[in-house]
Amino acid sequence: MYSARLLDHFEHPRNAGEVAGADADVRVENPACGDVLRLTLKLTGGRIAEIAFQAKGCVASMACASALTELVRGQTIEQARLVSKEQLVNAVGGLPPASSHAGQLALDALQAALNRAAGENCGSF
Repeated sequence: MYSARLLDHFEHPRNAGEVAGADADVRVENPACGDVLRLTLKLTGGRIAEIAFQAKGCVASMACASALTELVRGQTIEQARLVSKEQLVNAVGGLPPASSHAGQLALDALQAALNRAAGENCGSF
């Protein structure tokens, strides 16, 4: 059973779409379930000024992506790197055990986007 907050993020996603002229554009896939998450973000003054997502996957994956964008908007790269799975799970009001992969997918995409925005080598996404 999904929480009311998770369903709200799924039914009314925040920051869905893509950021024009993004400083980072990454696509991450969970090979086990097939969920795909794309994050785009733009930095201004060393902070995440804009962040958007596009997701193809389960309800929990889309909700976690939406919540993640709210958690990190306005943060520095260093602050955003510290967002934990527990914080993300709390932001959606919890995840059923079968959906725990959704939070990890969002965090993996965030780390890849932050690496790209910081100019680090993060592989090919």
